[in-house]
Amino acid sequence: MAENGMNLRQAGISLDLSGKVALVTGSSSGLGMSIARYFAKAGAKVAVHYHSEKDQAEQLVREIISNGGVASAFGGDVSSLSDVESIFRQIDQKLGPVDVLVNNAGIDGKRALCGEDNPEDWQKVIAINLVGPYYCSREAVKRMKSRRSGVIINITSVHEFIPWAGYSAYGSAKAGLSMFTKTLAQELAEFGVRVVAIAPGAIKTPINRDVWSNPESLKDLLDKIAMPRLGEPEDIGKAAVFLASDLASYITGVTISVDGGMLIYPAFKHGG
Repeated sequence: MAENGMNLRQAGISLDLSGKVALVTGSSSGLGMSIARYFAKAGAKVAVHYHSEKDQAEQLVREIISNGGVASAFGGDVSSLSDVESIFRQIDQKLGPVDVLVNNAGIDGKRALCGEDNPEDWQKVIAINLVGPYYCSREAVKRMKSRRSGVIINITSVHEFIPWAGYSAYGSAKAGLSMFTKTLAQELAEFGVRVVAIAPGAIKTPINRDVWSNPESLKDLLDKIAMPRLGEPEDIGKAAVFLASDLASYITGVTISVDGGMLIYPAFKHGG
């Protein structure tokens, strides 16, 4: 790590992930890209995963390598079991077995009320956001249990707690991923493997540019957040590095909300 990292180590505090292999699904853009960058800064060998954005994934790999890190890009569909198995085999051969898995790949899907929606769209959101993390975790667990160490971080959302009309598949997937986190943590604790979740709030990424670039919708969004700003992708990247590190060695089976206080319902600040 940089000079600050050395100072932390001298104080007995380590955020050093050197020697660890970290797979971040969906890391060719948005939150996943930030998480991958922070893992690389902490010394991890990073498996940059992409589905369709190969050029962006390879650009991130070049960036990490130019900064003295180790990274490789791996493509595939997380909702396909055969693709996931292939991704893990390739990582085994190129970087080594995965020590840290971040299940970040996901979509919010098309907005539609139940009964007015297309069941295929609903199933696609569930397949990518819930079945995908299951497939990836399944492969990671095979490698982590035998070594009696490892960390799985699932990226959920404040919508594992807060309903979001028109996005029932997204909310259901994220709530399901939360329970998957708890159950997997219970199964794996005796093997030295931790499983945690991060629930981002409103984070400023390209996927929601239409909201934060519009003054009216931005004001409405900020009214829902206790802290007077949107989150940045770096806020999630920093949280992920902490949870993957030994500083979080006694944390498992919980969701850490990184939401600027969205879940404390700031609209009630002045009374009910």
